[in-house]
Amino acid sequence: MINYFVKVLKNYATFSGRARRSEYWYFVLMYMIIYLALIFLAIAIPMLSILALIFVLAVFIPNLAVAVRRMHDVGKSGWFILIPIYNLILACTEGTHGANQYGADPKAEGESQWDFEKNTES
Repeated sequence: MINYFVKVLKNYATFSGRARRSEYWYFVLMYMIIYLALIFLAIAIPMLSILALIFVLAVFIPNLAVAVRRMHDVGKSGWFILIPIYNLILACTEGTHGANQYGADPKAEGESQWDFEKNTES
C-alpha cells in the first residue's frame, strides 16, 4: 500500500499514461489516513494545523495526476475528473484491456513482469 503512495509521489506531475485501480485507490487510502491523522493532531495541538495544510498543498499535484491517469486507464480524457459522480464510477471501473490511446495496459505489464520473475526462479 505504501509502495503505491510512493510510486504516485515519484510520478509527481506525470499526467500521461495510465494508473491501475489499485494504484489509485491505495493512494487515496493512504492520503486519507495521513490527512485524518494530521487533522486529529491539529485538533489536539492547534499550532500543528499548518501541517495538514502543507500536506494537502504538497500532494495536490500528485493527487490530480493519478486521477487523470486513472481516467486514461478507462479510456477517457483526464477532464472527466471534473464530472462529480461519473468520475467516481470511472475510478471504480476496470481499465481497458490492452493498449489504448493513452498507453500500454499497466495491468498487463505487471503480469508479464510477474510471469518473467516466476519463470526465472524455476
